[in-house]
Amino acid sequence: MNALTPNIAPFDGHLIAPQTRAFLDRKHKLLIDGLWVDGETGETMETRDPATGLVLTEFAIGTAGDVDRAVAAARRAFEGPWSRLSVAERTALLTRFARLIAEHAALLTELEVIDNGMPRFIAGLCVDNCVEMVDYYAGSIMRIQGTTIAPPRHVAAEAEALTYTVKEPVGVVAQITPWNVPLAMAILKLSPALAAGCTIVIKPSEETPLSMLLLGDLLLEAGFPAGVVNIVNGLGATVGQALSEHPDVDKISFTGSTATGKRIIQAATGNLKKVTLELGGKSPVVVMPDADLALAIPGVAMATYFLQGQNCMAGTRIFVHVDIHDALVEGLVQFSQGMTLGHGLDPTSMQGPLISQVQTDKVMGFIEGAVAEGATLVAGGKRLERPGNFVEPTIFTNTTRDMRVVREEIFGPVMAIQRFEGTDLDAIAKLANDTPFGLSGSVWTQNLGWAHKLVARIRAGHVSVNCHGAVGTNIPFGGYGQSGWGREFGQESLEGYLETKAVTVRL
Repeated sequence: MNALTPNIAPFDGHLIAPQTRAFLDRKHKLLIDGLWVDGETGETMETRDPATGLVLTEFAIGTAGDVDRAVAAARRAFEGPWSRLSVAERTALLTRFARLIAEHAALLTELEVIDNGMPRFIAGLCVDNCVEMVDYYAGSIMRIQGTTIAPPRHVAAEAEALTYTVKEPVGVVAQITPWNVPLAMAILKLSPALAAGCTIVIKPSEETPLSMLLLGDLLLEAGFPAGVVNIVNGLGATVGQALSEHPDVDKISFTGSTATGKRIIQAATGNLKKVTLELGGKSPVVVMPDADLALAIPGVAMATYFLQGQNCMAGTRIFVHVDIHDALVEGLVQFSQGMTLGHGLDPTSMQGPLISQVQTDKVMGFIEGAVAEGATLVAGGKRLERPGNFVEPTIFTNTTRDMRVVREEIFGPVMAIQRFEGTDLDAIAKLANDTPFGLSGSVWTQNLGWAHKLVARIRAGHVSVNCHGAVGTNIPFGGYGQSGWGREFGQESLEGYLETKAVTVRL
């Protein structure tokens, strides 16, 4: 990891490095066909530091016409230089890209903090994970393989024959990433797609464009051919819609809200492009009567508060056995009140701001609604009276299944606690599964029998025991129900960018 040169102080007394300042001072354009270019209208948007509200920089935004140019460039690259590279050459490019990310780790970390608001320790961990992920998929290229199988009976009856399968890239891929973990979300989509041999048009969130723009520089420096990765910033209603509808896009991968995912499915029907969706969640956290509270209290708290609650796998529906309900709640309240809220550049910060004023208003609306519906507020519940979008870690008890705070994804630091009696695992699982989502979940117990039986009963794509959100580069992640289609991470993500072709040869 490289070290930045001595810091300067442009943001409300918080320090950033000259390299970061220099990057912000650049004119940020679209990356199309290997060149940084203006959008066809010349329009720009601002991105702001969510901890201070101060403008960071401006960046170009695209149109449907810019999407057409980017898709055409991706198609030329797919059918031209990119398809002619050997497996070893593609592996070397991804490996070089990983090294460049590592070399620019400090700059990427600082950009993530000031663009998204996350604490520095989380941003640094995300950058390290991104290096690991690119290396993982670089290593997977050599392992893309088909199979040899018995030939069709009618062919084999007449002559010797050979039947085998080969894996081929899907083609031109559109990728739309969210604002909650912008760098990691970009890398987890770019890496398997490039390893598979696809070309890409990516639209970062308009809330957090900076890390993807720096990745564009690094992709060019690594030597990827022109058009292999194109970056078109812009609004979902224009750039996102154009990508979803585009007849020359073969696959779209989207991470974001379930409502937007449903619109993408409708837009993708024109050419029946393949679709991968990682959508919303309302993950259950089940705390059994024998749970180790020293482990469960911080674990359950951070299941909700990680990334300010702005993560799809947040464990915000907490089901607690009556025998330990009061002790757990007391511990969670103490933990919440002891959290330090502040700018992500402050090393003491445990929780940063929400991404925007709009998101803050939405979260406060849920909090006010829960109070109105009769939930008991035992911690937090306020917006801090200071610059930035800070909302206190918030806990409600005495919640019921029909409350909005229990039913809907909030994307903020708000947990809703419900108590249960007995140890009927079917009844407990029924509570956990009482949601249209099925992304993640966790079980807290020292009884391995209870743990495995509950894991088997919870309808979610990713369930942890005595921890929450245990994602990893090699571990498939995705949801049941309205939490999405397909999987990210691991071999399953790579497979999503590959087609299987069956070949039979009469010998």
